[in-house]
Amino acid sequence: MSEAFKMFLENIEQLSTKEKALAAHCLLSSMDPENTLDVDKDWLLLAESRSAELESGAVQAISWDEIKKNIIS
Repeated sequence: MSEAFKMFLENIEQLSTKEKALAAHCLLSSMDPENTLDVDKDWLLLAESRSAELESGAVQAISWDEIKKNIIS
């Protein structure tokens, strides 16, 4: 994992919600520029699916701190 990415993860909580959304959009858009028009639709579908999984109890939520520990280690 690059130092730049580690630094980004360690400081992500300092970003506002809008900054986090912009960073996510920029990262996704940079992966496949031809599909940028579908990014918002895809995010909405994913968010709705994940929300339904949480509400039904099919999955358990984990904290951002736990996610960071798993990524960084």
